[in-house]
Amino acid sequence: MPGLPESAQSAQSISCPSCAEPLEEGDRYCGVCGTDVTAPFPAAGSDLPGTGHSGNGSTAPRNGADPFALAPPQSPAASAQAAPDRPAAGAAAPAAPQPAAEVADPREELLAGPAPQGRTCVACGVGGVDADGYCEHCGHAQPRLRDHQERELEGVAAVSDRGLRHHRNEDAFAVAATSLPDGTPAIVAVVCDGVSSAYRPDDASAAAATVGSETLLDALEHGSPPEQAMHDALLAAAHAVAVLAEEDDGRQGPHHNAPACTCVSAVAAGPVFTVGWIGDSRAYWIPDDRDTPSARLTEDDSWAARMVSAGLMSEAEAYADERAHAITGWLGADAVEIDPHTASFQPEGTGVVVVCTDGLWNYAESAAELAAVVPADARARPLHCAQTLVGVALDGGGHDNVTVAVLPFPATVGRAGSEPA
Repeated sequence: MPGLPESAQSAQSISCPSCAEPLEEGDRYCGVCGTDVTAPFPAAGSDLPGTGHSGNGSTAPRNGADPFALAPPQSPAASAQAAPDRPAAGAAAPAAPQPAAEVADPREELLAGPAPQGRTCVACGVGGVDADGYCEHCGHAQPRLRDHQERELEGVAAVSDRGLRHHRNEDAFAVAATSLPDGTPAIVAVVCDGVSSAYRPDDASAAAATVGSETLLDALEHGSPPEQAMHDALLAAAHAVAVLAEEDDGRQGPHHNAPACTCVSAVAAGPVFTVGWIGDSRAYWIPDDRDTPSARLTEDDSWAARMVSAGLMSEAEAYADERAHAITGWLGADAVEIDPHTASFQPEGTGVVVVCTDGLWNYAESAAELAAVVPADARARPLHCAQTLVGVALDGGGHDNVTVAVLPFPATVGRAGSEPA
């Protein structure tokens, strides 16, 4: 039964000598504790730079104690104190609704925001910031555009956050609004999670979100049925990630593996919504009437899910195994097969579709658990809902990047974001 590509499993990583945080080739400073990794490591007993966020960001397997159980409520402000170089969940003012598609792409960092020159360190307030985004005085990593992003269009909103353990955000998302040929508004959300053990996972998720969204919009505008449009968009996203393996960015080593990510997307149009996915990012249906059952809409491409599906283990046994979260489906050049999954639903009542990475569902896995933390006014305030859910993940430990998109259903739009082609 295929797991992650062998190259991904055997990839060697470099760790910070101070806090053991994984490093990228060419890093000068640790993105978590700020240690200068180019300098000799101090002898035992020497003072080290602050290590406020220890750990390697890995997710422990589920067991009877359930390490992903919700922690006691903690305010987003408290989470922010644990990561002073990152905005608190929900702290940013809601963005004004925009009519065009919005894509959270790490390559925006090259195009948006002030140049590093002339900036002052947010940590020490003394040093300047070098071209790599680190303080020249204390070595503290400066906030990056992708560390925390929020987007809101009429009828959909999404929030992505680096979390408290990872030194970068490897998730990406796209939200968009368009029209079907008959004028029916269609709302789209695409959420992608880079596979951390793969090469350039942040580029992989960005490419999948961008191409997947564009392909989905084009197909819908030309009259393709939503499930077919979703299937084709996932294939296009997979191709976009696969071609990244052919690029030579000057860092490619003899043992590098192919960029990879997972993807989940949703389309709300008329009385039906459609979801599509590859990997273990998920979609949930949360009705406004909480007396009506919520539902998980996707089935993970994971080792645990396959064991349960084959009747070889109970769900509790499978998720207690250390292999539980090994994915068996992903987008990338070394994927064993590309098998897009799609499904359409026509619920009787109103509610929201929540599309998310495992950075959220690790802390609220079942539909009932998630429904318990979704605000009652989620359909009226989707951005606030997404902010709240990211806060749940951060307050629970923030072990992973977390991305959440919320689509009110039926679509709460008076007009589409773009005219049909």
